[in-house]
Amino acid sequence: MRAQTGGRPADGVIVLQSRAVDRIALNPIPAMQALRTVPAGYGMRAAWCAALWFAGLAAGAAAEAGHPVAANAIAMQGAPALADGFTALPYVNPDAPKAGRIVEGVLGTFDSLNPLIVLGLPVQPIRGYVVESLMARSYDEPFTLYGLLARTVETDDARSYVTFTLDPAAHFSDGVPVTAADIVFSWQLLRDHGRPNHRTYYAKVAKAEMLDARTVRFDLSGSDDRELPLILGLMPVLPKHALDAATFENTTLAKPIGSGPYIVAGVDTGKSVSFKRDPNYWGRALAINRGLWNFDEVRFDFYRDENAYFEAFKAGLYDVRSETDPTRWQTSYDFPAVRDGRVVKETFPTGLPKFASDFVFNTRRPMFSDVRTRQAIALLFDFEWINRNFFYGLYRRSASFFDDSELSAYHRPADARERALLAPFPDAVRADVLDGSWSPPVSDGSGRDRDTLRQALALLEAAGYELKGTTLRERASGRPLAFEIMVTSRDDERLALSFASALARAGISVQVRLVDAVQYEQRRSSFEFDMIEYRWEQSLSPGNEQSVYWGSAAADQQGSRNYMGVKNAAIDAMIAALLRARERPDFVAAVRALDRVLISGCYVVPLFYLPAQWVARWNFIGHPAASSLSGYLPETWWRQPGKTTKTLQ
Repeated sequence: MRAQTGGRPADGVIVLQSRAVDRIALNPIPAMQALRTVPAGYGMRAAWCAALWFAGLAAGAAAEAGHPVAANAIAMQGAPALADGFTALPYVNPDAPKAGRIVEGVLGTFDSLNPLIVLGLPVQPIRGYVVESLMARSYDEPFTLYGLLARTVETDDARSYVTFTLDPAAHFSDGVPVTAADIVFSWQLLRDHGRPNHRTYYAKVAKAEMLDARTVRFDLSGSDDRELPLILGLMPVLPKHALDAATFENTTLAKPIGSGPYIVAGVDTGKSVSFKRDPNYWGRALAINRGLWNFDEVRFDFYRDENAYFEAFKAGLYDVRSETDPTRWQTSYDFPAVRDGRVVKETFPTGLPKFASDFVFNTRRPMFSDVRTRQAIALLFDFEWINRNFFYGLYRRSASFFDDSELSAYHRPADARERALLAPFPDAVRADVLDGSWSPPVSDGSGRDRDTLRQALALLEAAGYELKGTTLRERASGRPLAFEIMVTSRDDERLALSFASALARAGISVQVRLVDAVQYEQRRSSFEFDMIEYRWEQSLSPGNEQSVYWGSAAADQQGSRNYMGVKNAAIDAMIAALLRARERPDFVAAVRALDRVLISGCYVVPLFYLPAQWVARWNFIGHPAASSLSGYLPETWWRQPGKTTKTLQ
């Protein structure tokens, strides 16, 4: 058995002990026989160790026989990359200094400290910094979880149930222990009152039962969802003693109680939130946390205007900035602190599907109900002109919902697995998307490409429109084709105005409406828009969230991310297929098939993505030499020893 430190078992030891005790209770005869083999005079402690040793052998035999055995990790497919007893994640500095403060900037505002409900504009970092889950992700693997609040996880091959056993040391910031009752309470609360994704996920659980004060078993029979044990592993754990289910769905600025490494120290509504390290954080010594959460204080400052947001960074008002504007990255980082090395520009590679932006059609609107109309509008977005004139040619054209990854169907012919999945839906995928020959339109870069305009007008004519003078009108009703693009920043406004100008060449009237962040979120969540710019962030293990993005049930569920309003049986079937896939090849085939159906439906105008992550930081902020598969992670960064505060010029 592994050595114990600090009076507590080393990670993983309790797995053997708890399983051993269970096996002794279920089958005491072999254990008693083992006790009788202990020589006289060795005492009960030695006898008990012998019993545990025997039970440990039994547990190993059970594992070899295919019976479920509790472990400290679970992977969506295959086995976890890190062995039991690992000391730190591969992308952290395990000896990172823990001191000082970091200030991060956020574009937007907030009016709530509850990120788990539909209402309000929440402070998202509450999740992770303050509120923990049963398990934590490794960001170097597609989808693998390691124990956090839960010391162990157990499931069967069919994933018809999952059992979590809590770490006995786990407690909330007010000192109250985390118990099985908190787990069941959190599941029920989020199932009934949480965001649409939580309601969808947790409603799949047939039953939850507390086996003892630290153990919860979720019955997943009938869910047909192999991801569900991991989804439950990521469930936010909330304190039953400190929350009222009757008021949970109301926005609040009350400081939340969680079990995480930080507590909320200060709130300036709409402007800033400060987190301070919890000196009594229970999980400080866990291997999953080593090298993380290195600052004594983390403050998030909110800015409503993009220019003010950038100028604040130049002035040293916050310390790290993720840049997504190629023009700014290329031209605006030539200020004294960059030139003399006090601000460092860096590029971080990422192995994830790229976060592509799209103009999203709200197909709930009658003018977008015909796919030919959507195709025509998409044709008129001149990526080549915009990329050269706005973005220094630094963007790449989006062509998939999983760009630049093995999950993308773009320029890949469908294999036999995909074709079998799509066979019941013969009209769901275009022929050129199925054989991998489809590409987004490529213009001549002039901003006035006549060929694409002719193609667009032909599609619009087939959809029932005709050009009368300079206005495109529906032939049957005489109504003009007109819509609004809603944006919330000046940069987005500039892009939308350029697109509106291109659409005007086809007689399509487009208004661009700039609204504040609160109104934007309210209208987006209630689907009160014609078109918006949005990006769905994808991982290498897409799962249940795909139903929230484009499942039929989510189309009518306010607060979901099915902004396009799509209801498509083929999409629902592909999501179901990826959720039940056991092996990676079957999973990849299901995701690519989903990608093909989405591309064929033309629910968005594909825009662009950055090939890597761009980050600027003041040089007293340090980070590990290696970045994760997911790119840079601020929770792994630290304050450089000996570095003073920034000196401005």
